[in-house]
Amino acid sequence: MADNSFSDGVPSDAVEAAKNASNTEKLTDQVMQNPQVLAALQERLDNVSHTPSSYIETLPKAVKRRINALKQLQVRCAHIEAKFYEEVHDLERKYAALYQPLFDKRREFITGDVEPTDAESEWHSENEEEDKLAGDVKNKVVIAEKETATAEEPNPKGIPEFWFTIFRNVDMLSELVQEYDEPILKHLQDIKVKFSDPGQPMSFVLEFHFEPNDYFTNSVLTKTYKMKSEPDKADPFSFEGPEIVDCDGCTIDWKKGKNVTVKTIKKKQKHKGRGTVRTITKQVPNESFFNFFSPLKASGDGESLDEDSEFTLASDFEIGHFFRERIVPRAVLYFTGEAIEDDDNFEEGEEGEEEELEGDEEGEDEDDAEINPKKEPSQPAECKQQ
Repeated sequence: MADNSFSDGVPSDAVEAAKNASNTEKLTDQVMQNPQVLAALQERLDNVSHTPSSYIETLPKAVKRRINALKQLQVRCAHIEAKFYEEVHDLERKYAALYQPLFDKRREFITGDVEPTDAESEWHSENEEEDKLAGDVKNKVVIAEKETATAEEPNPKGIPEFWFTIFRNVDMLSELVQEYDEPILKHLQDIKVKFSDPGQPMSFVLEFHFEPNDYFTNSVLTKTYKMKSEPDKADPFSFEGPEIVDCDGCTIDWKKGKNVTVKTIKKKQKHKGRGTVRTITKQVPNESFFNFFSPLKASGDGESLDEDSEFTLASDFEIGHFFRERIVPRAVLYFTGEAIEDDDNFEEGEEGEEEELEGDEEGEDEDDAEINPKKEPSQPAECKQQ
């Protein structure tokens, strides 16, 4: 058979490559003559050339030198801002002492150790007039019936399951609570926040006070959150105020058979040589709110955490911050649900505003404006810090 790999002394592959090159060149010429293609290319070039970083690169060296000086000033501003937040922390500590007597009285009312006076119990609701009219009508019609009902109405001590109800009402907390956690949380009597002492590294401690129960011997469980209020040397411009950088839990002294953070499983093992099978039992971790007191440690040896660990740690920090900033100061409103309704209304308002701005963009061109948005108790028997 004849060999067709050469034609007139020229390899066939080379001939084919030359034809492809010629076709590609013709196609390129046709594309570049298309006005729509040229316009799209020009738009992409314009977008690239107008990015802030590319603009800075085009500036003269003298201007870049002055920009570097501005960055030096910005770093100094960040350090001053850090000092500002340190003083804010001192103010929080100062006012925590003023809040504490009120929070102590709150606990007394919740536990039933003290009964509020009539003056302390008086509260004017928004629907006070309607309530008064309805009450007058009811009094005229069913006075005797009302007196009987009042006499038979139960009068439990304090406000039963106050803190447990808050856990149920707040999604962020209820997601952590398992069914077997609930009877334990019903013994929770108070949650307090303590700020670090003057001159000490910035931190705060959450104290969970429990009445005597059948689950553990601790009267107080603690969670300490360590904070940092200084610009990062590697990225000083990222500083936006104090951030939680680590946390410590405590050891819970569980009573025998009551530890809900572990579960016992049975596992069969087969002997390789004899072929016999035996059943062993072992304890494995169990999902529970009380794992909150055995937190994941932030990496301090320069090694980075995996993505799941980083998410877990960030969620823990968020929960600690929420206890400190919202739950403890406004507990009664989370018990009644009023604070939750306020939060929901605020989020709906933000969404509504965003939709309205999008509508403006579809209509006229207008400028958009963006709005950027505690306690020194006596020391009871606490759990041992981990």
